[in-house]
Amino acid sequence: MKNSSSFFENRECRYFPCHEGQEPFNCLFCYCPFYLEERCPGNPAWLKIKKKTGTDNPEAEASGIPGGDEGNRYKIIKDCTNCTFPHMPESYEVIIDWIRKANESRKFSEEIWEKAVEI
Repeated sequence: MKNSSSFFENRECRYFPCHEGQEPFNCLFCYCPFYLEERCPGNPAWLKIKKKTGTDNPEAEASGIPGGDEGNRYKIIKDCTNCTFPHMPESYEVIIDWIRKANESRKFSEEIWEKAVEI
């Protein structure tokens, strides 16, 4: 495919390709907009990693971390190593639609409402 506003392939990137087996490879969403989402259209893995501090962290215990005692001892990391969804050219419209919808329901703080300029 040819580079455009909906497709960009950077073969000179030192990480290219960051996922093997995808052709053509769209680099436009190098950082996946779904990374912070628990539910996404990709196929992430979830890793439960033991925290270095263990259970002797009174702040974590007092904060009511989801997952009960495990939430105090472990952290969860989203692993997108085997996901190529944002790099498939046909995913562009799905991603743009999600961004549009997320922006429509976006909430702003009082501080931003005060700073905003009416046009």
